[in-house]
Amino acid sequence: MNFKMVNELIAVAKEIAQDKDVRAVILTGSNHTFCSGIDLGDLNNPKNQAYAVWELVKPWQSDFQRVCLVWRDLPIPVIAVLEGHCLGAGLQLALGTDIRISTPECKLAIMEAKWGLVPDMGLTQAALGVIGADVLKELAMSARIIEGKQAKELGLVTHLSDNPMAQALTLTQEFADRSPDAVLASKRVINRMHQQSFSTLYQEKCWQLKLMLGHNRKIALKKVKDASARYGKRQFK
Repeated sequence: MNFKMVNELIAVAKEIAQDKDVRAVILTGSNHTFCSGIDLGDLNNPKNQAYAVWELVKPWQSDFQRVCLVWRDLPIPVIAVLEGHCLGAGLQLALGTDIRISTPECKLAIMEAKWGLVPDMGLTQAALGVIGADVLKELAMSARIIEGKQAKELGLVTHLSDNPMAQALTLTQEFADRSPDAVLASKRVINRMHQQSFSTLYQEKCWQLKLMLGHNRKIALKKVKDASARYGKRQFK
C-alpha cells in the first residue's frame, strides 16, 4: 500500500458513498494476496517526510487512518476477501471492513512493531468489538504472523473458505435481497456500539510521531537485517 493507493482508495470510497445503486463492496487484492503492508519505500523516502509528519500532527484523521476507517462510514456492507498475505496496513484495512473472509493459509499480522512503529491506521477504532484487548496487545507487541485458521479462532476473521470470493459474492446477494435501508440501519446501530472518541485516534498519531523520532526506531530497521542489533533503553514513559 503506497501513498498513491491510500489516496485512490479514499477517493473510490467517496464515489461509492454517492451511488445509491451499489448494494455491497468487496475489497480484495491481486495475484492471490490481499496486502503485504505499507510501502516502506514511500514511508522512508525523505521526499515524503513532510507529508507523513503533517498527517501525524494535523488535528483530524490522517489519510492513513481514513483509508481504513472510511469503509465503516459507507452506507452499505463491506467485505474483505483475504488471501496470501494480510500484513500491517493490510490487516488494519481489513479490520475496517464489516466482514472478513479468509483462506485457511492466509498470513496475517499486526506488523508495525517489527519496524519500530505502532499501529496508527485506525486500529483503536477498527479492532474495537472484533477481538479481545489482551489478544490484540499480544499480536501488536509481538508482530507475530498467524494463519487464517488461528485468526478465525481469535476473531480476527469472520469466515474461513477455500474460495473466499465465492462466499463473499453469496453474502452480497443475501444483503441485496434485503431492504437497503434496513441493511444501512443495522450497520449504523451496531457500529455505534463500538465507537471510540477522536482523542483515542489522535493518540495513535502522537505515539507514532514519537517512535519515528526515537532512537529505537533506527535500531528496529537495523535489526530486520541484523538480528544481533540490540535496542537501547526504553526512551518514553
